[in-house]
Amino acid sequence: QVRLVESGGGLVQPGGSLRLSCAASGVTVSTNAMGWYRQAPGQPRELVAQITSGGSTNYAESVKGRFTVSRDAIRNTVYLQMNSLKPEDTAVYTCNAINRLTQYNYWGQGTQVTVSS
Repeated sequence: QVRLVESGGGLVQPGGSLRLSCAASGVTVSTNAMGWYRQAPGQPRELVAQITSGGSTNYAESVKGRFTVSRDAIRNTVYLQMNSLKPEDTAVYTCNAINRLTQYNYWGQGTQVTVSS
């Protein structure tokens, strides 16, 4: 029933920007914790940004000041604005939702972000 569909990834030069979207169904983004993770080949998956049901945000130290997570309750969509992109940001970015009642984690299929000159 729950579906998370990411979009917005692509190839961008260092210093460029991308905006990722996570369109959710079966889960309400404004009342559940939502997050963005990323995983590069040979690397563990890491939390990039998270927004809680209360609206608080958390970011990995490596992206603070460059990435911004937000949500649109009407469209039931979570966004990740990525600015000043670096080659080390290259990874598959995946949307995550945590059911506030069951604490079950839901995942999207991911979208590829490649930062290269």
